Amino acid sequence: MDLFISDLHLAESRPAANEAFFAFIEGKARSAESLYILGDLFEYWVGDDDLADPFNGVVAGFLRELSRSGVKLGVMQGNRDFLYGPAFGNATGAALLSDPLVLELGGRRALLMHGDTLCTRDTDYQEWRRKVHSEAFQRDFLAKPLAARRELAADAREKSAAAKGAKAMEIMDVDEETVREALRRHGATLLIHGHTHRPGRHELEVDGRRCERWVLPDWYGAGGYLELAGAKPRLVRFQA
Repeated sequence: MDLFISDLHLAESRPAANEAFFAFIEGKARSAESLYILGDLFEYWVGDDDLADPFNGVVAGFLRELSRSGVKLGVMQGNRDFLYGPAFGNATGAALLSDPLVLELGGRRALLMHGDTLCTRDTDYQEWRRKVHSEAFQRDFLAKPLAARRELAADAREKSAAAKGAKAMEIMDVDEETVREALRRHGATLLIHGHTHRPGRHELEVDGRRCERWVLPDWYGAGGYLELAGAKPRLVRFQA
């Protein structure tokens, strides 16, 4: 059984989400063969030296114990935590996953993504993403003191929230043709992603092939996960 989660946005200021995560890691996740975290595990991640923060250390410790129990753990960067480095992988026992990632799941060719690159109608966001994923930006950012990076991350969150309030929801959702092109390019029939906070299952046809797109729930509300046992995915929402 494989499990998939994303958009937890863990932070010390969000105790309900944190406790739900800890319970999930010590409960359901222990019965899985693999757990894939498809981005935005943390509200933000400003560099691996932030592992020294007590809260971040606790989260890393829970993941480390899960991986030591024999569960294969994979973590993909999201739009809030794209600065994971080798130290994070070593501290958690997680493999740092590329985005996109293609693999065989339940006898199907599956495509795993965070999902933000599918939202191509949000041109302002895509321009910002290209900037912060550049080698020059990340080098300069990581050279700043940790406290300064935290302040910049907090400021970016506030600006992002304000920008979202001025955009139509449709602009921030995936673009259907971009989804089809991703499935076509990678020869996949199953797409699993997060980012949009619109959980659910979508059927579509790509070049005569029947495909599925599963969107993972965020953990701002009740939270949840996708379970894949055999070839049949199942979306599970926690009770509020």
